[in-house]
Amino acid sequence: MCGNFNHDVTQQDAEKAMKMFNEYIALDGFFAKPGYTLTLVLTRSIWVFTYLSGFLVQVLTNIYSDFRKIIFCFCLLFCALLLSAQNKKPVSLIFDSDMGPDYDDVGAITLLHAFADSGEAKILATVASTKYDGVACVLSVFNTYFNREDIPIGIPKGNAQTLRDWQHWTDTLIQRYPHRVNNNLEAEDAVGLYRKILAKQSAKSVVIVTIGFLTNLEGLLKSKADKYSSLDGNKLVAEKVKQLVCMAGKFPEGYEFNVDKDIPASQFVFTNWPTNILFSGFEIGEKIKAGLPLIHNSAIQNSPVKDVFRICIPMAKEDSAGRKSWDETAVMVAVKGVTPYYHLHYGHIDVANDGKNTWKDTGKKQAYLVEAEPFTKVASYINGAIMHQPVK
Repeated sequence: MCGNFNHDVTQQDAEKAMKMFNEYIALDGFFAKPGYTLTLVLTRSIWVFTYLSGFLVQVLTNIYSDFRKIIFCFCLLFCALLLSAQNKKPVSLIFDSDMGPDYDDVGAITLLHAFADSGEAKILATVASTKYDGVACVLSVFNTYFNREDIPIGIPKGNAQTLRDWQHWTDTLIQRYPHRVNNNLEAEDAVGLYRKILAKQSAKSVVIVTIGFLTNLEGLLKSKADKYSSLDGNKLVAEKVKQLVCMAGKFPEGYEFNVDKDIPASQFVFTNWPTNILFSGFEIGEKIKAGLPLIHNSAIQNSPVKDVFRICIPMAKEDSAGRKSWDETAVMVAVKGVTPYYHLHYGHIDVANDGKNTWKDTGKKQAYLVEAEPFTKVASYINGAIMHQPVK
């Protein structure tokens, strides 16, 4: 609270004024009681009204003084919030996704572009951790749809997974929607793109969010000095990256798809990553269902986002209430931060040779999300965000 309210008008003053007022109204018509002459009544009345008037003026003066204090405090608060908003820079972010075989990646890239449209994020690159035919085109479809067709796209040029969607929504998007990149050959090498982008950024300014496999990040950490930077991969990450946000793992222990599909990469990255790592685990997104409000929104037409959810939700009984939102949560906290929906459990992850992850409560550079608010609030937020439309 800003300051103390003025209490110059004491309780004794109030009681005295009330006593006089009660004596005044007890005159029973001013002069009904014996001994009350008209002169006495008038004199007493004037005296009482004069005192009460002074009392009321003092009360009103104090209220006005307190009101000015309140207004001043609100002005200070407004200025502080305005200054904070002006000083808050968008999050510079590299998005690394398997973009299929699942389709929560679609919700995630939609959130990312929505944050970019609101000025909360700056998308430096969109990178695939798989290299099935056409994955670069799919990334290009979404970047083009949201009027950012020039965002660089990278895919793995070496060994990588080739898993893709069984519902064939990727084929539908490539055929139906424009895309600047027409095949994987037109995309850049993922590791080379990481190095090129990071080399241009200021120190500790980049957030990397990965919602797929750790293939590219292993390659980045193992990379050598090149034309983009004299630093090796580990030192380049240490200098430029503020935080890695991963949709990976199941906590406190378990098996999770993104970790399992490239176990050596997961082990290497989680052991050697030089900056902070934040995990959004399997258990976080599993309960959050998204997509039904989107596909039932008749106002949204010719949308690749809507088409994906429209095609896929009816094809799996488990998605009848909407698709689980693993990837969306990672993008959300990467840009918006952890609070108010979550708090953090610190320690470090350990990945066994069979892909099972466990958690050790030692260390402060890694943490996983723990629910602080009902998951239904996050579901409501995500369902609204994936209906975002391109800014015209």
